[in-house]
This record gives sequence, structure tokens and C-alpha cells, in this order.
Amino acid sequence: MTQPRITVTPILVGDLLVGEDERLPIYVHLIDHPDGRVLVDTGLTELHPAVADMDPRLRPLDQQDFDLAQVDFVVNTHLHFDHCGGNHLFAGRPIHVQRQELTDARTLADYTIPEWVDARGVTYVPVDGETELLPGVRLLPSPGHTNGSQVVVVEGGDRPIVIAGDTAVWHGELDDPRTEGQRLIRALEPAEVWLAHAAEPWVPTAG
Repeated sequence: MTQPRITVTPILVGDLLVGEDERLPIYVHLIDHPDGRVLVDTGLTELHPAVADMDPRLRPLDQQDFDLAQVDFVVNTHLHFDHCGGNHLFAGRPIHVQRQELTDARTLADYTIPEWVDARGVTYVPVDGETELLPGVRLLPSPGHTNGSQVVVVEGGDRPIVIAGDTAVWHGELDDPRTEGQRLIRALEPAEVWLAHAAEPWVPTAG
């Protein structure tokens, strides 16, 4: 019996200034699954003085040709501002995040933008370790970028697809993994890995 196809689509929601003239794209990722649509991270929808030096240029989901109502589940890989700033668009829907990450975002100084984490109507489902969100879609802790980071593992092909958030910020970090989370990704032997700040997925080199 053929397994239902699960697809991953990157969506550009903005970019940030990270050098004198270098801009870092911000992507969220949509998983189309036979049992529902999963959005991984939500980008940001407004400017904030705390990150004015990064000169965010925004393409919020609610201003794109994107049907917010068709998202059934939301996952935050972690709760830095550029990953949770659109959470308020999904008020009333479950947002899955590692419990450690949620605790840190609410208690550590200069960690994120608190009012974006706990925006009106936002409902979190705290996750403790590995969990299956849908058949063939797993959440795995991936410490490194933050203590509570997680990745989304999508299975259904010969090898999994991983949505990594910032567990790796650029491809070279997966070529030469240094953190627990990066080593975890490599151990999964993925077909491809989607990063939050890269237009194309990382793919393993032959051999």
C-alpha cells in the first residue's frame, strides 16, 4: 500500500540585516499532511524597538496569499522573536513547543520579545522530549541554538526530511556539526534539511 505523500513548502516571511549590507531571509515551513496542515514557526508581523538595529523587512503571512484558517497545528522550533512573532495569528489553535523553551522564553532576560510569546489568545502545548504530532511527523529536542530547541522530522520517503529552525543557521553547520542538535540531525541521515534562514535545503554530499 502506498503511503500518503507528505510535502514541505518554504514560505518567505521577511529578512533581517545581519551585516553592513547582508540580509538574512526568514522562512517558515508548511507541512501538507493527509491528516492536517502543520506550520513550523510563524515569522513576525510587526516592527519592535528591541530589534530595530536589524531593520526587519516583513512579508507577514496574513498579508500573503496564505489561508491562515487552513492551518491545523503550529510548531515553534524555538521562541526567538523571528520564529514566534506571528503566533498571534493562530490564537486558539495548539502551538507545540518544548516545555524547556517555553520556560526559558518566559523567565530569561533578553531572550525574546515576551509580549509576542504570550500574545492574546495564544495557546501552547508544552512538549517534553520526543513526540509524534501526526503519523510520520515527529518533534525531537535539538539543544544547541537554545536549550529548548526542537526539530520536526517528516517521514514517508526512503529518508526523512527535517525542518531545523535555527538548530543550524547555515549549511556549513551541518557539514561540520558541533552541537548536540546538529549531530542529531546528521544521525537521522536525512534526505534534506530545511533551515529557517536559507532558501534551499541542505542535502548531504554523495559519499
